[in-house]
Amino acid sequence: MCPESIVSICPKILLYLKQVNYRRLECGRTQLEVSEELGIAQSVISRLWQRFQDDGNVSRCYSTGRPRVTTPNEDRYLAVTAKRNRRSTASDLSRQLSSATGTTISRQTVYRRLGYIGLYARRPVRCVPLTATHCRLRLAWSREHALWTPQQWSCVMFSDESRFSLQSDSRRTFIWRAPGTRYHQENTIERHRYGGAGWLVWRGTILGSRTDLHVQSVTMTGHIYRDVILEQHVYLFRGAMGAEFLFMDDNARPHRANIVDECLQSEDITRMDWPAYSPDFNPIEHVWDMLGRRIPALQPPPTCLPELRRALLDEWCNIPQDQIDNLILSMPRHCKACIASSGRHTPY
Repeated sequence: MCPESIVSICPKILLYLKQVNYRRLECGRTQLEVSEELGIAQSVISRLWQRFQDDGNVSRCYSTGRPRVTTPNEDRYLAVTAKRNRRSTASDLSRQLSSATGTTISRQTVYRRLGYIGLYARRPVRCVPLTATHCRLRLAWSREHALWTPQQWSCVMFSDESRFSLQSDSRRTFIWRAPGTRYHQENTIERHRYGGAGWLVWRGTILGSRTDLHVQSVTMTGHIYRDVILEQHVYLFRGAMGAEFLFMDDNARPHRANIVDECLQSEDITRMDWPAYSPDFNPIEHVWDMLGRRIPALQPPPTCLPELRRALLDEWCNIPQDQIDNLILSMPRHCKACIASSGRHTPY
């Protein structure tokens, strides 16, 4: 902090200068000698000494600061305009205010004015599109399951598949960089537009346990789903749990193939009703997120498909089971959030 700033904001230093420094100057000491002794710029000593001689006071003069550019009515206009069109940029809002009132303000002023009322520029959340029918079915499902007990949820196997690529498309990855170095090579991440080569991964979770991770390179089909997923993974849990077992999968086309339905009926496996376009209900989505964070964080990260496959299998085993159980036990909160939003998107 510069000496002028210290003097202007610290009353103790001002008082010290008044009681000590001016006595020294009155005793014949030069301003340069006082400046060197106290480590304060000579211009500060000179200015304060002149003020002290003029009116005997070295206190900082009262100032109201720079006048406020916008009026309260203009601030309300900014807020209303931003809420009506939430995709407007700060420059758009500045131009609209100028056209409406003649007042010209900068983008930073727009940010400050909207920040006073709690509006900030943030990325919108990406969600699946929901129709009125989707919302109605989601709401009905949530009301039906909102009062389920942990014992009832413990009988449900949640399942899903996801794709993992060598080039991570996670936008949650942050780096430390200096200003103006955004496009330096060490601060960039190279990836293919559509993710490049990768694996299709399926897995199932149930309270207290989980299936092995199934990894394949081809697209999921009804035959693969029946012959591999159901026969090699789901049947084992159905046999161990008995008739209370519920199998949850989404409404993807391979899951609803006729051969899959026939297989489930022949093995007396009850499929849980699942509303369409409801990934926010499935706790497995959060487990995918855990796995998706772990893979890019490996040092070094996988550079070929065999390495990626090994990493997926290893990290799947390393995810603590209690974290998965907590996600399953949070299902009542999912239902309540959906009811509160009238069947629309939830924060999950």
